[in-house]
Formats: sequence, structure tokens, C-alpha cells
Amino acid sequence: MQTPKRSKWLMLSALLVAFVLMAAACGNDDDDNASDMPATAAPEPPGEPASAPEPEPTEEQAPTREAPVTQGPNGEPASPSSGIALTADELAQIQEGDYSAALLWHTSGAFTNAVSQGARDAFEEMGIDVVVETEAGFDAAQQANDVETAMALNPDIILSLTIDPVSAAEGFRPAVDAGVQLVFLSTTPEGYSQGEEFVGVVTDDLAAMGIAAANLLGNALGGEGEIGYIFHDAPFYVTNQRDQAFKAWIEINFPGISIVAEQGLADPAAAEDIASTMLTRNPGLDGIYAPWAAGPADGVLAALRAAGASDVAVVTMDLDTNVSLDLVEGGNMVGIAADEAYEIGRTMATEGAYGLLGKQTPPFVVVPAIEVTADNIVEAYRLSLAADPPQEVLDALGG
Repeated sequence: MQTPKRSKWLMLSALLVAFVLMAAACGNDDDDNASDMPATAAPEPPGEPASAPEPEPTEEQAPTREAPVTQGPNGEPASPSSGIALTADELAQIQEGDYSAALLWHTSGAFTNAVSQGARDAFEEMGIDVVVETEAGFDAAQQANDVETAMALNPDIILSLTIDPVSAAEGFRPAVDAGVQLVFLSTTPEGYSQGEEFVGVVTDDLAAMGIAAANLLGNALGGEGEIGYIFHDAPFYVTNQRDQAFKAWIEINFPGISIVAEQGLADPAAAEDIASTMLTRNPGLDGIYAPWAAGPADGVLAALRAAGASDVAVVTMDLDTNVSLDLVEGGNMVGIAADEAYEIGRTMATEGAYGLLGKQTPPFVVVPAIEVTADNIVEAYRLSLAADPPQEVLDALGG
């Protein structure tokens, strides 16, 4: 029997993961991208001096900091999704197998739709029938029911994003016991091992997402200025690595930009107040980083509009109607870092086929990041979400 302390921990853990996935990944569901969404490790600190008495290095002698790189939740090295593909012989073998698949998603929305479309297109090429597609509305119990529904149809492959890693360990157990090839998006059930209970995990290139956001803001400011940094204040590797990569790349690549204010955010609704406080305490602020679009970036934009701070540049993660509209209308938003959601689905489906073939997949696979500006937003939506931008964004573009 679980102790009250353990039960409380499990409940808080489940609520945290559900909140993060809803807000960050994958905050994309209103119109956008998640993200979900590309796993950046905290950057390595500069090396320590050989001994305390030695003078501090001059600017020319300062130790070089390496660019942040993406790692999996357990430190797994990231492999590019471009390397996940079937040979002609492997494709023919799969096409002859009369296989089926189930898509069991955490929620619905533009991001999930794009992932699903990428998977469906790949499965169609492989001759694999998608027998069911569900969305659990961020309800872990419903996801467990969806697994049971799918198992009644005997799929050979299941693609999913786990809402609560703790309860998902039991929820996906029937599929594991039946030998179904499981492929996960971003998160995996607690205690599961790649190559044993599941085939692989696919997500954003999280370091590349953070670097893209840093480049967009740094270039918009001409490499000079003072910025505020709002980061996700919760232990979730996806958002943590994206945030850390942004900060590290600003410090490494834009020495003329100073982070003069930083504040953690656990509740997206607090973003407006955080941004307002930053503006009050730092009237010379030139830019702000928000950790994702739907919620945090919306709050930052609201604070800037209320203060009449039209000259403060903003960057964020994930495609969303509100931030996209502000971007194309020449508002505060100067860029958005997005992932290739369609490519996530294609990669997951292909990894499912790897499982059927007994072919080993890399432990952790990531898809590319996209630097989105007003000039390339139409192409970015098509690449990321396999769809045109929302009509109001197209109207603002004059098309």
C-alpha cells in the first residue's frame, strides 16, 4: 500500500506532467505546434582555473563555451530523424506483412493533427492500416481506456504520448505483454526501457529550438540590448532544455546582450504579471523571451500592450494563432522557434516498422527546428504543421 506521502507525490507528478504537456506541447493545441516539441542539456560551465592564485583569464584567454546540445531525459544522445528510414527491401517486407497501427494521442489540435498526418502518410506508403485514432483530453484514465480499445483491434504498432508516466506504466502494459511495437512522443512510461518495452522516443531538437529563439531575438536587436528571460519553472526536460539553450546561446553568441531580469514561471497565467514587473523594474528593457506561445507569450504581449511598450521585442516557442498574428502585423513578436511536427509523425511510424523488422533504433531521435519570421511563416506552417496558417494570419499577410 502506498504511503500518503508517496500518493501525494504521484498525484503531483501526474498533474505536473499533464499541465506541462497541455501548456507546452505539445500550448500548441489551439492552433499550433508543440511541443510538445524537439531535449537540450544544460550548457557546460567554463572550465575552472588550474589554481586559485592564477590571475583570471583576459577576454582573449577566456575559456570557450560549447554550444548546447540536445539530450534525452536520461542523458541519451540525440540522433537526427533524417537517419530513420527503410531500405527498399525493408519497405517491401513491411508491405507484405498485413500490419495495422493505432494512434493514441493525448489531445487534439493542430500539432497533434500534423503528427498524425505524418504518421498516416508513412503508414500508407508501408501498406499499414490505421485501425483507430483516439485523443484522451489529457486524461490519463481515458488514455488507459484507449489502450484497451485499441488492443481489441489487435494493432501491431501503437504511437502515443504518455500523459502521466506513472500510471502509463500500467496502462500500456497490455500492449507490452502482447508484443505491440510502442513508439512514444517526448515522454515514456515510468520504468520502461527502450529496446525492451518500447521501440523508441521522438521529440523536438530542443537545443536547436532554444538556439533558434536566441538567434531570432539577438538578430532583431542587432546584437545589443537588455532582455528579460522567463523560463519554465518545473522539472520537465523538454521545456527545461529549450529554455537553457536559449539562455546559453545568448550568453555565448550575443555578448552585447545582457539578461537583466529572469523569472521562473509555473502557471502560464502568471506571465502577464511577470512581464509587467520586469518592465517596471527595467524601463530600458529591449526584449523578452517567453517559454512557449499559448499562455506565456500571450501574457507577455498583453503586458507590453498595456504598458504601451511597442518597441520591446518578443520571441517564443511553437506556432500559435495569436503570436503568429502579432508577428505578421509587425507587433512585439519578432520570431518564433517551431519544430517539424509532421516529421515527428513520419519518424514515429517508421520506428514502428523498425520494431516489426527487429531493427534497432537510436535511443532518442529529434526533428529539426525552424526559425519563423513574418517572411517565411507560410512555408514554416506547411513544413511544421502540414497546413497553411490560420485564415486571420493569411488575411493579415494580404493573401
